[in-house]
Amino acid sequence: VPIVPLRSEQMERARRCVLELAERIAAELDLPVFLYGESAPGRGPAFFRRGGPGELQRRLDAGELAPDLGPSRLHPSAGGTIVGARRPLIAFNVNLRGASLEVAREIAALVRERDGGYPGVRALGLELPGAGIVQVSMNVEDYEAAALHEIVERVTAEAESRGAEVAESELVGLMPAGAAVAAAGAILRIDGFDASRVVELRLLGR
Repeated sequence: VPIVPLRSEQMERARRCVLELAERIAAELDLPVFLYGESAPGRGPAFFRRGGPGELQRRLDAGELAPDLGPSRLHPSAGGTIVGARRPLIAFNVNLRGASLEVAREIAALVRERDGGYPGVRALGLELPGAGIVQVSMNVEDYEAAALHEIVERVTAEAESRGAEVAESELVGLMPAGAAVAAAGAILRIDGFDASRVVELRLLGR
């Protein structure tokens, strides 16, 4: 269960909401509750999901992991719950023309956090047979630490160095206005550009 504040200054409030919700889940549903994200830095959903419920229970039994609240055994049908405060997640893909699946995977490894790339970026190289292209598919968990335009620039440079090119980028769902504003300011080279310089956002007080 993610609690996602739309503004960074609301993160502390989101953390408080997480604790209140976690306490209720543990008390009223008798489920083990694990915190993640801003509520438990360094732990994301994948930290708990890897290996499935059986592996999670094994880690609990071995004392490798303990719930933050609730019982130490997973419920037989409901399992457990992870609850955390996090920044808005952006699902963002870059499609490559003239590249192999191996190239897409190489570039994905270069930009993802796990392999030394951008903080908060999860990336995979995928093949899209119907379109005849490959894709660097990403989840960007902190657009302030890893700006979209910087990621695209890096993917573009890496693709071109391998004889390929970026066909297009793809946004899955929505993204925060701040991510678009940051990209626009950088691409247009406007010094000090932020949301207060955009008419609609200024009028909305954002």
